[in-house]
Amino acid sequence: MLTRLLIVLLAILNVGVALWWMTPRTPPVAAAPRAEPGVASLEVLPSPAADARPVGAVAAVAAAPPPAAATKPEQATPAASAVTESRPDEAKPDEAKPAEPKPVAAVQCTSLGPYATQAQAQAALTALGADAARPRLREVPGKAASSYRVLIAPAASREEAQATAKRIVEAGFSDYFIVSQGEEANAVALGQYRNREGAERRLATLTAAGFPAKLATSGTEVAASWWVDTATAGAATPASLQQRSAAAQQQSLDCARLR
Repeated sequence: MLTRLLIVLLAILNVGVALWWMTPRTPPVAAAPRAEPGVASLEVLPSPAADARPVGAVAAVAAAPPPAAATKPEQATPAASAVTESRPDEAKPDEAKPAEPKPVAAVQCTSLGPYATQAQAQAALTALGADAARPRLREVPGKAASSYRVLIAPAASREEAQATAKRIVEAGFSDYFIVSQGEEANAVALGQYRNREGAERRLATLTAAGFPAKLATSGTEVAASWWVDTATAGAATPASLQQRSAAAQQQSLDCARLR
């Protein structure tokens, strides 16, 4: 009796297992992950082997926009951006604007003069002070005449000129002659020299002897002179430097010559 019961129970189990294997099964569907705000999710449809229905297209589900509270702090609202962009020139309190460089005045170079002596040129340079940059004193040699003559001015008559010549001879001077014609008629000439030094020595001896002799030149003679060469500094101009130095002339100068 027990044996029959076991055989029947075993048969029922075999039939149940066979029916379980014959029944079609649908594969389990994995749970869809939780969608993040702002990210679209994908839905996977069943395969043809597990479901006889036609395969549908994959549908994209748009996620709902994130709540206002979830907005990141660094994302500014359009209104705030508009306020920021409307004031581009407004400087930050802690930022100082750089000072604009002042335009540098162009340097000009000039020569001031002429001065008869070096001492006069030095006094003019001292008067210019700091407005004279890279100054220097420059001497311009003079130009000698073709000859120099020592004479006594023309007398009123020939007789008077002869009387003067007689006194010259009595004083020990033998080199003389009386001019007979021209603008210097009746003058007593006392020597002609090629250089000024010799003429000045002759003039000094005659003057010491009491004769009113004078020095005359033949040709053009240019005396030596001194000039102040300088560049302008600060707000000074060549015209202002000329006025302060009491110079008769002001000439433009190449600044390369002051190096």
